[in-house]
Amino acid sequence: MANKVEIFSAGCPACESTIELVNEVACDNCEINILDMNDSSVSNRAKELGIARVPAVVVNGKLADCCQVKGPTKEGLKAAGIGS
Repeated sequence: MANKVEIFSAGCPACESTIELVNEVACDNCEINILDMNDSSVSNRAKELGIARVPAVVVNGKLADCCQVKGPTKEGLKAAGIGS
């Protein structure tokens, strides 16, 4: 089953590191989209999802638990379903 992965990014070094991490963990079936928080429609969607800081990773429409309190981690991304 393919996972839809959305990375909310502001283009900062931490965001770039998260993009690299997601690409490292993701499987061939993962659909990865990088969303620019400078776009008002993206920032509005981020608010709807409860995103309070970037970088943030959403898997299949749900903010990954590892992004709710602190930044994304390899373990947290795997727990969210990326790479499976």
